Formats: sequence, structure tokens, C-alpha cells
Amino acid sequence: MDEKRLVTRALLAALWLLAASAPAAAEVRIRSSPGGEVGHYLAFFTLVRQSGQRVVIDGPCLSACTLVLSIIPSDRICVTRRAVLGFHAARERDDRTGRLYQASEATQLIAATYPDSIQDWIARHGGLSRRLILLRGPELSAFYPSCR
Repeated sequence: MDEKRLVTRALLAALWLLAASAPAAAEVRIRSSPGGEVGHYLAFFTLVRQSGQRVVIDGPCLSACTLVLSIIPSDRICVTRRAVLGFHAARERDDRTGRLYQASEATQLIAATYPDSIQDWIARHGGLSRRLILLRGPELSAFYPSCR
């Protein structure tokens, strides 16, 4: 396993421990997340869901980070004026060549987990592809309340 993956796993493990040990009234604030491995985000957001914490999206939440919408109940998500959600098709790395390619089955599975309103928004913006589509501002506030 390369050094970058070890650091990522250690960081995510620390975040999971923090989320699991925090009181239910606490919140998780997403200030800037470029995404990463889907499995890490699924595990982290599952712990946050179980903890009862609210999620404040306060900056870019891109790629796998958007799985927060699939796991955390919508009444426990709020957005600030800086919030941006970025969606694209799932990608997998070819073990032999190291190249990334679009994973259509994984994309369909992930897209199906988003709330219906988000799925509709994605469809209206051309669907999930290599191109990053951004949901922000008043358009995002139509889906999730502003944080107080």
C-alpha cells in the first residue's frame, strides 16, 4: 500500500473516531472535500448517521463526498452560502495500466442512492459523466435549508 493511501486511511480513521465519540448535539462541518474512495465515505457517513449528528455543508463537497445526501437524513443536512456539491460518474482504476475509466454499473448504483429530487436535478443537467456538474447557491438552497 502506498504512503498516500496509508495517510488517507489514518486520517479517515481519526475522523471516524471523532464522529463516533462526539455528543449527539454536535455537528460535522464539511469545509472542503475533494472526494476519494467511496468506501471510506460510506463508512464515515454511516457513523455520522448513527451518531445523530447534523451535517453542515460549508464548502466544496465533491465526488464521493456527495454520498452524504444518500446516507444522512435530509432533515439533518444544512448548507451555507459557500456550499457546493459536485457530481460526476464513478471511476475505477485499471489494475494493470493504472488508468482511470468510467464505471457505468457503479455510476448507476451510486446515482440510485441519491434522493429523488437530486436524481432529477442530475438528469436535468445531463446526467453523470466525466464532466463535474455543480449544485450551489439558490439552486442548492431549494433542496436543503440554510444553516442557522
